[in-house]
Amino acid sequence: MKTHPRLPLVAWLAVLLSLASGCSKTSGEGGSAGDASPETLSVNAEYAKALKLDDPQDFEDAKRGFIAKPAGKIVLADGTVLKNFEAYNFLAGKAPDTVNPSLWRHAQLNANFGLFQVTDGVYQLRGFDIANMTLIEGKTGWIVVDPLTARETSSAALAFARQHLGNKPVSAVVLTHAHADHFGGVLGIVTPQEVAERKLPIVAAAGFLEEATSENVLVGTGMARRSMYQFGRDLPRSAKGNVDTGLGKDVAYGTIGILPPNRLIEQPTQALQLDGVDFVFHNVPGAECPAELTFSVPSRKLYDGAENLAQTMHNLLPVRGAKVRDALRWSNYMDQALEQVQDADIYIGSHNWPVWGRANIQKLITMHRDVYKYTHDQTVRLINAGFTPREIADTVKLPRSLSEYFGARGYYGDLRHNVKAVYQFYMGAYDGNPANLNPLPPQQSAKRYLELLGGADKAVAAAQIAYEKGDYRWAAELLNHVVFGDPSNQFAKELLAKTYEQMGYMAEASTWRNSYLTGAQELRNGPPAKGTSKAMLIEMLLQTPIERFLEAMAAGLNGPDAEGKDFKVNLVLTDLRETYVLWIENAVLHFKRAEAASDANATLTLTKDIFVKMVAGTAGVKDTLLSDDLQVTGSKIDLVRFFGLIDKAPGTFAIVTK
Repeated sequence: MKTHPRLPLVAWLAVLLSLASGCSKTSGEGGSAGDASPETLSVNAEYAKALKLDDPQDFEDAKRGFIAKPAGKIVLADGTVLKNFEAYNFLAGKAPDTVNPSLWRHAQLNANFGLFQVTDGVYQLRGFDIANMTLIEGKTGWIVVDPLTARETSSAALAFARQHLGNKPVSAVVLTHAHADHFGGVLGIVTPQEVAERKLPIVAAAGFLEEATSENVLVGTGMARRSMYQFGRDLPRSAKGNVDTGLGKDVAYGTIGILPPNRLIEQPTQALQLDGVDFVFHNVPGAECPAELTFSVPSRKLYDGAENLAQTMHNLLPVRGAKVRDALRWSNYMDQALEQVQDADIYIGSHNWPVWGRANIQKLITMHRDVYKYTHDQTVRLINAGFTPREIADTVKLPRSLSEYFGARGYYGDLRHNVKAVYQFYMGAYDGNPANLNPLPPQQSAKRYLELLGGADKAVAAAQIAYEKGDYRWAAELLNHVVFGDPSNQFAKELLAKTYEQMGYMAEASTWRNSYLTGAQELRNGPPAKGTSKAMLIEMLLQTPIERFLEAMAAGLNGPDAEGKDFKVNLVLTDLRETYVLWIENAVLHFKRAEAASDANATLTLTKDIFVKMVAGTAGVKDTLLSDDLQVTGSKIDLVRFFGLIDKAPGTFAIVTK
């Protein structure tokens, strides 16, 4: 049974009444990764036979313009290694038995990291993070495109570039879209003070700040937990672990910040000059990201496709979770891009390596256009024929002309997952079968299946037979019932871990491989002891509108516990000169910006800085109880009870066990 820990704010309010509470959780020990089975070897051999894995063009492009490669590690203040530049040195030679050979090829391509010259006055830093940082030379300094995920990696990347290119200042920043791996490191290259004093342009698409902050605050805990699966955060970097993410190497889970844009791209096409360089921006919302832009630099015959274009099929719905993406709109944007790149000789993007030559660029865009259109149209065709998501996922196959093109294969996205996203986009999660309107929760269902099968031992025996035959999907389904229905069955957990390993070893999509192998790891060792710390988000949270926090608090209200409660609280933010009234009605937490309510149970007066740190659980006693910037009037007991109704998800919840 799941428990619901409370918001860190409660702990500090409780101190006011001499109350305290806490909990901790540690992971156990488990087994180690196994070898590839004969069935896995057979599947991987078919990939090697079917694809021209020795085609040299991508390898030449991935190395083109190489200047220098960093060495060593990027380390946080507490000693945590954020980036190890030697971690993927094992990616050499022929694909090992435990890695799909197509994925191995892609992982080798992404392992070409360092500083590269794309063309005169345009450079890229690849491999410092999952994304690329692009530097475009202006009249007075560097126009920085996509400053990575974390302040630490962004700062290191720019310092490395300056070491080889000269110590030029940042003259403008372009944030191509509202995903953290493209804006989170912005404070590593420029400060808010510099932006204000030097009037530096910070360019982004309309809606950028709202989308960037709402996703990370409202459902950031759940997404961050699942991202550990998608990106293989805790997997060893080895041929039996994390080899790639599809879009690049590993994600830097460092300090994330943000800067509000001061130049918004609001028109479908909008020209803008930055530091003497003419840009033509294209506003492309609602495909890969709700707020995104692409752009051309005519003087360099350069086109940047942001993340609408990469050297891989993308996700229409990431396994970490997100808003479902519109495949048809995405395809239409690619059709528009074919017109936008007619004079371009170079394509660059937010991930992977560039493409040179007009014909090659046109082919990349055409293939992506048609992959998303084919996925969309064939899914819709089968929806109208009465097929369910699982059936469609097993039915739709790309035509050979698309499937043989490496730049659109499923290293990050996966066709089977993407057709389910198209189904969900139009039809929702329900497949139309009344049996699935109100199914039992997984644990209850699993226990009844085990009873029907004659107990866990018989289910495990059947799964063992399926495993030995290489029927891993069926083995996983059976064993999942055993693990959920009989959590103490260690043999079932280990067999399921071995099953997931084989499924991971043969997966072409890095996101699937990482998910399977992380699942195996969790079955053996338990959930991670440490989630994604909100402390790393403080710099971003301080730039986030207060409304986003209050929305997240409302979504964290424990409805059953709040039933019959009618608390009302005033929240006064002195530095913002804003007052909000929060109240519970019908077990729903509401808020509005208004004058302080005279009938409130209590009033909490403080600065935004203290409020954010309290919500994130990083405020110390000096920041709160001993601060002149925090006051409580009215009933302190009611204030504690009010905030005590708000759950805090720890970010370490179990996924493959319950």
